[in-house]
Amino acid sequence: MFSTGQLIFGILFFIAFAVIIGFQYRKDLNLHKRYYKGTIWVLIAFIGFIAMIATVKFIFM
Repeated sequence: MFSTGQLIFGILFFIAFAVIIGFQYRKDLNLHKRYYKGTIWVLIAFIGFIAMIATVKFIFM
């Protein structure tokens, strides 16, 4: 499916991408804490809503 060179490139690209994204996140962490305070509740509500939809689907299926 993929050649050895393509697999090596893909793995190295993923590692480099993850390292760069991690570094940038750590660099912007103070800004995130200041401007996105309280957004965890939006995430919890969204996950709860999706869980509720899945529960209703399995109950009435």
